[in-house]
Amino acid sequence: MSTDINAETKKPETKKPETQKPEAQKIETKKIEKAGNGKSSPSFKLSTKDLKLINTPGGIKRLLKDKNQNLDHILFNLNYEKEMQELQVELVKLQRDVQVNDRRIAVIFEGRDAAGKGGNIRRFIEHLNPRTQRVVALNKPTEVEKGQWYFQRYVNTLPNPGEITFYDRSWYNRAVVEPVMGFCTKSQYKTFLMQVPEFEHMLYEDGVEIIKFWLSISKEEQKRRFDSRKDDPLKQWKLSPIDEKAQEHWNEYTKYKKEMFSRTHTSYSPWIIIEANNKKKARLETMRFVLNHLNYEGKEQSKISLLPDPEIARRFHRSGVSTD
Repeated sequence: MSTDINAETKKPETKKPETQKPEAQKIETKKIEKAGNGKSSPSFKLSTKDLKLINTPGGIKRLLKDKNQNLDHILFNLNYEKEMQELQVELVKLQRDVQVNDRRIAVIFEGRDAAGKGGNIRRFIEHLNPRTQRVVALNKPTEVEKGQWYFQRYVNTLPNPGEITFYDRSWYNRAVVEPVMGFCTKSQYKTFLMQVPEFEHMLYEDGVEIIKFWLSISKEEQKRRFDSRKDDPLKQWKLSPIDEKAQEHWNEYTKYKKEMFSRTHTSYSPWIIIEANNKKKARLETMRFVLNHLNYEGKEQSKISLLPDPEIARRFHRSGVSTD
């Protein structure tokens, strides 16, 4: 909410025709986000009468109702911002511990198109030291890379001592996207599934700490996000030819996703499923999971709960049910 102070302090002007409404009563076209789902409601200006109402018992609730504002959504967003800041403070503490002890952390974000991988990573790195954290989002392989061992170009991106690396998609491209879109052969796909547990076990034995997230969204939510990108000139760059086929190939993605979980979920490198239809809740719980899972100095002094919500963040289980 914003207060138009100037509109209240100006002297009354000459009376205008009745067809014109007072400036203080105009509804702005600006939108505010509701509860992290990308939906919106109009913001508004406050008149002198509104300001007086705020100072009365129950005045704020009455004012929000009059202005068609949802109190629950406003409270959710206020709490979200508070929790996000406190969790980011803990991430800074974690990064300092990683630096001091030369730890190597790899956090992998996988999921369907528009599941919120990039947005999640942006909140993770917002206040981290850029010198000791990296985001890896590789383009399609070059002709030379196509002739190399599949994992070779990913080996070059692994975290160095004292570093955290965030993967906006990873070597798991070959588990779902590539076979669905025909970017790899059946033989290459089968070889990958055989090799990836061994590859990750070698990393585990060498001391690399890996966290693998799958951000799970419904088919309806994916479509809504695609439509939103088409209408927003600031998000249109996110759309790709692959995105346009995501809905068409939904069931194929599901089949390969299930096979990936079955073949690559291990005790030393498990999959963590994040229910991500609500972007903001997903962001908070992925952070909470990382902080709860990894040890770091000062963790016990945290001012916020680091226990993730099991309804949103949970370890993969073969009998479990996910949104997608």
